[in-house]
Amino acid sequence: MDEDLRCCGTGTCLINAQGLCWCGQQWDGEKMCFIAQPETPVAASDAARAAVQNAD
Repeated sequence: MDEDLRCCGTGTCLINAQGLCWCGQQWDGEKMCFIAQPETPVAASDAARAAVQNAD
């Protein structure tokens, strides 16, 4: 097995054709980095509820 030059240095990267690694990092064209996770609906609704409560 050839070593992937995109590996973050751990030696355990398994990177697919889209540049996604099993650990959650993605190749950005220069380095491996963690991709931003979308806000969960629960967190969004909690933030909205808090904003309404603070407006009072």
